[in-house]
Amino acid sequence: MSRILVAEDEWGIASFVLKGLRANGYTASHAADGDTALFEARSGQYDLLVLDLGLPGRDGLSVLRALRKAKVAIPVVILTARDDPATLVEGLDAGADDFIAKPFRFDELLARVRTRLRVDHLPTESTLRFGDIEFDARARRVLLDGAPVELSSREYRVLETFLRHPGQILSREQLLSHAWGRDFAAGSNIVDVYVRALRKKLGAAVIETVRGLGYRLGDGSRR
Repeated sequence: MSRILVAEDEWGIASFVLKGLRANGYTASHAADGDTALFEARSGQYDLLVLDLGLPGRDGLSVLRALRKAKVAIPVVILTARDDPATLVEGLDAGADDFIAKPFRFDELLARVRTRLRVDHLPTESTLRFGDIEFDARARRVLLDGAPVELSSREYRVLETFLRHPGQILSREQLLSHAWGRDFAAGSNIVDVYVRALRKKLGAAVIETVRGLGYRLGDGSRR
C-alpha cells in the first residue's frame, strides 16, 4: 500500500484530499507547514508528496529545493493557486514531477497520483551510458568524459527520457508526458528550450532534430 504525504495548510483542502486518498486505498498523512513537510518527506516513509506552494514557514518551493538538494527522490505533485507559466517553470526546475491548479477535481488529482506512482515504481537501470555521457540515476549524477556536469532537475529528467529510449524519435508531446507528467498548452516551446540547454552542456550532436517529428539521441559525438 502506497503512503502519501499531503502538505497543505488549508484544512478544508487537506481534509478533502486525505479523505479521498484513503477511500482509494492509500495511506495518507498530513503536514500543515513547510518544516514538518520537509522533515516527514525526508524520513523515507512516503512514496509520494502532494505539496502546496503556499505553506507557512518554509514555502513549497523551499521544501522542494531542500529535498532535491538532499537527493531525496520522492515524486512530488504540486498544488498551487498560481498557474502562471513562470511558476510552473520554477517548480519544474526545482524538481517537481507534476502540477495541479486550485481549484481542482479530486479525480484529476487521483489520476496524477496514480501516474506518478506507476512511473516512479518502474524497474529501471541505475546507470546508463551514451557516447561520452554517463548517467547515474541512483546518485542523480551526469558525467561527460568523466567530469561532472551540472544539470537542473528538469534537464536531468529530459536527458533521462532520451537515454531510456535510444534510437526512438520522441515527439514534443511524448517528451512532455515522460519528463513533465502533464499536458502543456499546444504550441509550448518548453521542450525546445531544454533541448537547447542540454546541447549547450553536453554537445550539439547529443540530441538530433527530426524535422516534423521531434527529437532523438544523436550519434554520441560532440561537434
